[in-house]
Amino acid sequence: MANITLGGNPVITIGNLPDIGSYIPDFKLVAIDLSTKTLEDFKGYNLILNIFPSINTRVCSNSVRQFNVEANELENTKILCISRDLPFSQDQFCTAEGLKNVIMLSDFKTGDFGKDYGVMMTNGKFDGLLSRSVIVVDATGKVLYMEQVPEISQEPNYKAALEALYS
Repeated sequence: MANITLGGNPVITIGNLPDIGSYIPDFKLVAIDLSTKTLEDFKGYNLILNIFPSINTRVCSNSVRQFNVEANELENTKILCISRDLPFSQDQFCTAEGLKNVIMLSDFKTGDFGKDYGVMMTNGKFDGLLSRSVIVVDATGKVLYMEQVPEISQEPNYKAALEALYS
């Protein structure tokens, strides 16, 4: 369990992020077209998993915008932005913002992603949502970098995540 905060108040996650050097578990997430996406759909690509509570908050939407900008410079890399928001909300946000370089995915159906990746919050105002985290994996699914952001109102360390791809 990770101990993080939301506005300074303690929050606990259901587990811990996958360790560096381990392989990420498979997942079933819903895309904005309501199709189901699994890890197999991204086979052969480096992945940046930008995980957050809700697209409808300032910091979460900032992270999606920032990774969308960074995606232009990345080769053989997909950026997956993952929350429990409904795919309709994710699509509306990306359409309104003109974002085309990130892939929005939702864990709204089962919450299994949040449980399997250790990022579901188990108490506090965001109980049941995903904590702000970043996981970078290579084309084989091996974890190169992970960050559990300690205060949900803070943005992730974009530079460290991107540098992990080139180390």
